[in-house]
Amino acid sequence: MKVRASVDGLRIGSHRHRAGGSRAGLLVGVVVLLTEFSSHTTSAQAQSALPPVTVEAPAQRSRPARASEQSSRRMQAARRQAARNSAPTPPTLSERAAADAAAQQAAKLGYRAMPSATTLRSGASPLDTSQAVNVVPEQVLKDQLPRNIDDALINVSGVTQTNTLAGSQDAVIRRGFGDNRDGSIMRNGMPLVQGRSFNPAVESVEVLKGPASLLYGIMDPGGIVNTISKRPELYQHGSVTLLGSAFSASKTGADGLLDVTGPIGDQGLAYRFIGYGVSEDYWRNFGRHREMLVAPSLAWYGRDTTVQLNYEHREFIYPFDRGTAFNPVTKAPLAVPATRRLDEPFNNTWGTSDLIQASVEHRFNQDWKLYAGYSYNTETFSANQLRITGIDFTTGRETRSNDGTQGSLSNVSYGTSYISGGFWLGNMRNELVFGGDGQYRTIYRDSLIRQATPAINIYNPVYGLIGPGTTVSNSDSAQTDKLGQWSLFVQDTLHLTERFALVGGARYMDYDQIAGRGKPFVTNTNVSQDKVLPLGGAIFKLTDQVSLYASYTQSLKPNSTIAPIGVVIDSNVAPEEGVSYETGVKFDLNKRISGTLALYDLDKKNVQTTKTNSAGIVELHTVGRARSRGVELDVTGRLTDNWALIGSYGYTDARVTASEDPTLLGRKLQNVALNTASLYLVYDFGTALPGQLRLGGGARYVGDRPGDSTNNFFLPSYVVADIFATYETRYQNTPVIYQFNVKNLFDTVYYPSAVNNLNVAIGDARRVSLSATVKF
Repeated sequence: MKVRASVDGLRIGSHRHRAGGSRAGLLVGVVVLLTEFSSHTTSAQAQSALPPVTVEAPAQRSRPARASEQSSRRMQAARRQAARNSAPTPPTLSERAAADAAAQQAAKLGYRAMPSATTLRSGASPLDTSQAVNVVPEQVLKDQLPRNIDDALINVSGVTQTNTLAGSQDAVIRRGFGDNRDGSIMRNGMPLVQGRSFNPAVESVEVLKGPASLLYGIMDPGGIVNTISKRPELYQHGSVTLLGSAFSASKTGADGLLDVTGPIGDQGLAYRFIGYGVSEDYWRNFGRHREMLVAPSLAWYGRDTTVQLNYEHREFIYPFDRGTAFNPVTKAPLAVPATRRLDEPFNNTWGTSDLIQASVEHRFNQDWKLYAGYSYNTETFSANQLRITGIDFTTGRETRSNDGTQGSLSNVSYGTSYISGGFWLGNMRNELVFGGDGQYRTIYRDSLIRQATPAINIYNPVYGLIGPGTTVSNSDSAQTDKLGQWSLFVQDTLHLTERFALVGGARYMDYDQIAGRGKPFVTNTNVSQDKVLPLGGAIFKLTDQVSLYASYTQSLKPNSTIAPIGVVIDSNVAPEEGVSYETGVKFDLNKRISGTLALYDLDKKNVQTTKTNSAGIVELHTVGRARSRGVELDVTGRLTDNWALIGSYGYTDARVTASEDPTLLGRKLQNVALNTASLYLVYDFGTALPGQLRLGGGARYVGDRPGDSTNNFFLPSYVVADIFATYETRYQNTPVIYQFNVKNLFDTVYYPSAVNNLNVAIGDARRVSLSATVKF
């Protein structure tokens, strides 16, 4: 066997040698190319369109005026000065920003949404793109008060939850594919590694459906989730919100939020500061959630240039709860109250995360602009993870392992730059995006605790007889996954006519990945490869408000493992590759209501999956191929002047189509529901009352899903309903908003995801909250 290693880009052994500087040089070269390209464009325009020159006649020498003439002139000058004094002064930047915000507020209340330019790497309208983008607008988040990204994405078709690592990680399946820590969660188009991405600094959430590797590189084929930050604004305003909540009479909590923004001087500089804190009881029989967020940001809005700088610091502690268990014989959940936890009160995860991002957008002229962004995200955490290893469903005897993680560290450094613009080729308009990106990501868990512990009877539990484990397993420790990726990409939309356009593009991607574990360290993955990924599509605009589209896209994700599976994954093991065919119709009717109807066929080969063996150990398996086919409908906007809605429906048929393991062949993919649907309606009473009253509510449906890869048991379907009411009034000319929310109105017991039959997540119980927001 050939031995390889990779340290900071230097490959040893039979592979090419490259210093890390060459990779940095690649990105620097991209920036230079883009700058040169734009400067040539500007120069050419300057040569073809010289400014007009005006030659004034020389001024005549004035003659002495008589006294009567001087008096008349003085009177005329005085009248002109009085007219100038009475004329209105032009609005300031702050006044214009406040007027723009007031104009946009009606659209926000109507759930009007357009995707951020960072999602599609351009400012193109959704009607002029060949992929589906679904948006959860800012006002929807304000109304529904989601508590994590899973909760926000209930409004998007074809999305279900998967293994959240006991509630500590974002984990969403899109079109049948996805996992926690799969690199698909973004902030402003740049990747995150922190476990939970949604917080009060997020303004809206967007999902780019299907393979997104052309724009984002290594990725699962289901798509990416882009969280959009709140930005500084050029007019002074702010708010303070206090919220009280209760799961039951004894399970209460409180939140506090400060959000203030405004200009610094009068030259386009602005700031924003968001501070947030929460302390609340967990809804089950023990546990508490505490979190703190500080998020300052700056922005400069020049005539042609915008600079953004934002930072987030977060500290957290919340329950590490693996949920309940399902009886493998009866396929029913464990016969205990939903509030009863199977672990111990010390089962928690705690840590800190930091995120810093900077971006520059410069518009060279009416056609061309340059974007450059950098992001660094890191999170450290530790966790006590008492694990269930077996349950006798007759006697209630539960065997457990006293596990834990100490010194976990994840970070990702990412940079991108690209130019976008348009030019004419004969009589055909081209819309071009060209650029490059690079990232280096590390996931590391230092000390893994594995310790035997006495059994407990879950039908009559006595908690507190043991403490957190302390025995470190060297063979499981030092778990490491390092990924480096460097790419160039280009995409062109060629408008053959005013109604018909073709889309084409490609990404050249070079990547390295090393993964393994143990003290001493044992390498289980050592991959170094490159790949070209194409994209093709077509757009036909039936009208200015309706377009048809079709696309062909690919994705790539290298196979890797921290745990040993018998052989080292290297360049001889093919990466996971996805291919998607998609077609559909998009509409944006009267700038009031928009949506997408999509049909897709997605095929993924060289797929890894997990299977729990008879000893309760989760094994890694590679299946030959998995397929997902489906139909999705997403609609959001204003139905009438008073009614707004956001709704979705998804049909997702995802299953294994080729496998060396016969127990997996033909099985449905784990945690993927065949049917999902959601509908939320809001009625705005407008000016009919002294204040502004808005009432809303709705429900989401998730069909039954396999709880494991072999389909030995299924999680039952469920419907969960929510309601809210807001009332905005004034107290001594100060705007005050009261908001009442009920999540899980009927206190439904439901199971959103599972790892296996001993690790089944339970959805939150009914939560009632009342808040008051004072604007200033």
